[in-house]
Amino acid sequence: MVSELLTNITKHARADGASVKVFREDELLRLTVSDDGIGGADPDRGSGIRGLRDRIRAVDGHLTLTSPFGGPTAVDVTLPWRA
Repeated sequence: MVSELLTNITKHARADGASVKVFREDELLRLTVSDDGIGGADPDRGSGIRGLRDRIRAVDGHLTLTSPFGGPTAVDVTLPWRA
């Protein structure tokens, strides 16, 4: 997920920087990938985010995308933690 999201930033965001945060919260693994790019990411216009969302849902996870025009963009992913 992280690799694909960073690739999307490189290809589309025109960003100067990006960040990745990963942490465990009780029974969840939480991941946030964000950038300072132009925003406007829309899962209905391409298959990348949609495909990620489908794969995350397949393991009972959840993806939230926030990407207003003008930026920034943040993708938050929550996955069940199975030790």
